Amino acid sequence: MINVSIGTAAVMGLVKARLKARPTTAYLMLGGRCLMDCAFCAQARSSTANPELLSRVKWPPFKEEEVLSHLKLAVLRGDFKRVCLQVTVTKDYLSRTIELAKRIKEQCDVPVDAAILPSDFEDVKALLAAGVEHIGFGLDAVSERIFRETKGPHWNHTIGLIEQTAHRFPGRVAVHLIIGLGETEKEAAFMIQKMHDLKVITGLFAFTPIPGTKMESCAPPPLASYRRIQVARWLITQGLARAEDFTYSSDGTIIAFEPDYWEEAVADGRAFMTSGCPDCNRPYYNERPTGPLYNFPYPPSAEEIEQAINATRNG
Repeated sequence: MINVSIGTAAVMGLVKARLKARPTTAYLMLGGRCLMDCAFCAQARSSTANPELLSRVKWPPFKEEEVLSHLKLAVLRGDFKRVCLQVTVTKDYLSRTIELAKRIKEQCDVPVDAAILPSDFEDVKALLAAGVEHIGFGLDAVSERIFRETKGPHWNHTIGLIEQTAHRFPGRVAVHLIIGLGETEKEAAFMIQKMHDLKVITGLFAFTPIPGTKMESCAPPPLASYRRIQVARWLITQGLARAEDFTYSSDGTIIAFEPDYWEEAVADGRAFMTSGCPDCNRPYYNERPTGPLYNFPYPPSAEEIEQAINATRNG
């Protein structure tokens, strides 16, 4: 069985659902209850959350053959530009990911990415050899302090493997960073800078409290703070500034951006759209369709852009 995000399943025709925004990537989840115990994750081994949840999205299960046949037709229609495999750590997670990636590549002319935690560099090479275009490391925490509080003790190993992969396979690495786990904006900006210097793609997520997880009673990040980190990421990844160019308060809040024309640099709204691998828009992964939207899954309107820029000045 393969779990399919509800939006992806609707586009494929596996379920009927009304979509305010259609996913441009097909999201499939492999595994089940994870061997890891991340404090924020619905799939953590100690979690009592609905087993079909990842973040706030429901992922109903379907037979593999059914998923592949519907995926092939959806790709032929031009509904999806990419497939992303969301992989939890289970006993056979690597072999299952490799097998599914190969099957998708055999049947569909579409890039395949994998959001996965390889155990070592041999795993990395095996995934890339199977046709995976980008390996999305679930680093999640932007600092060792936050990593140890929410994920465990393996910070040095994880960072070292990301660095090794980035050096050996430039342009093939992405990292997921969750904002709202207790980090400062300064910590977030400097981690984005570190990843950018390694030519690693960064995808920003907003922490979403899920009932049944260790962090179920924690609040999502303030929208103003998230907007400032989005702006920082955009300026850094576009080569317009470095994290050390920004001005920070004593508590690590960004209080001034460089360059001074930063508002013009983000005026097209792309800074506030979903970030990560190409063609990934993750509709409503972090938020309800009624808002507030942390990551826009579509080009925001002029009014939405103005609101996003104004939000950076609040709080």
